[in-house]
Amino acid sequence: MKYFILLGLFTCASLHAETTHKPAPEIKKVSADMANAAMALLGGLDETQVKKAFFPFDSEQREAWGFVPRERKGLPLEVLNEKQVGLVRDLLKTALSEPGLKKVDTIMALEAFLAEIEKRPDFRNPKAYFTSIFGEPSARGTWAWRFEGHHLSLNYTIIDGKAVAVTPSFFAANPGEVTIEHKMKGTRPFHAEEDLARSLAAVLKESGKAVIYSEQPPAEILTAEDRAVKQLEPVGILATEMTETQQKALMEIIAEFANRHRKELAESDLKTIKADLKNLRFGWAGGLKRGEPYYYRIQGTTFLVEVANVQNKGNHFHGVWRDAKNDFGRDILSGHVQHEH
Repeated sequence: MKYFILLGLFTCASLHAETTHKPAPEIKKVSADMANAAMALLGGLDETQVKKAFFPFDSEQREAWGFVPRERKGLPLEVLNEKQVGLVRDLLKTALSEPGLKKVDTIMALEAFLAEIEKRPDFRNPKAYFTSIFGEPSARGTWAWRFEGHHLSLNYTIIDGKAVAVTPSFFAANPGEVTIEHKMKGTRPFHAEEDLARSLAAVLKESGKAVIYSEQPPAEILTAEDRAVKQLEPVGILATEMTETQQKALMEIIAEFANRHRKELAESDLKTIKADLKNLRFGWAGGLKRGEPYYYRIQGTTFLVEVANVQNKGNHFHGVWRDAKNDFGRDILSGHVQHEH
């Protein structure tokens, strides 16, 4: 009830017209689950907490994403009680698979690890992860939500309850692998994303393919915290230049990113990407030996994955999944508005 009273404090952009997008039943189920979990979370907060968590859908904050340590808007975990943290976790479960949720937990645990070894608990705060909800959650409505903190930014946009955009999606880890004597020693949350890509690059190089486009990797992912991305320069080789086995390996790498999300979302995205196989490119920069700094990217017509493991002598993983047309649901929202008017 508190949430519904406070909702009147905000001016929400309402989008109720039917779109031409034909939703799969499983996506409608995801939308409904997200709406129910978001409503439960808002209903479990006090008035002050709701004011921190809730924004109009057309708020400038909706696309103000980022992954560096900084002051953020939204509702931080540190002001929540155990039950409320459980409600945030329930919301995360509506979007993430079990492996994806485990990566989120590990990223936050590594923040606590850094606070301990750097002795900077004020700067490295494992509870400084923020939930934001944009617009009124509804199983048939248009709204969005984000969960974000250092090294993590999850952004979901729901359009008419019929489509869910999952980008930008950023996961990172510092260190990429814990090597010092500690209870977390051996922790390496992105081993598959690293090892599969390195293995494919090595095989392609051995077969004479120009997959390595530079010996020097860039210092960071090139799209940074850009709100909108453009296609990057084509580098590496096309999937059509690969053998069938190599193409399967490429899709296996992409699946590591897609499968962070629950099955319904992952299958939908993988189907779209696989249909664009002839336009997919894979390029590598840097060393191929374990521990050497590297960068790689996979890009298609609009799809883009960037990975940079350059800082800390190649032990600081940054990885992002973007969509040049549909980050924050822009492409679907554009069609929605055109249809409405």
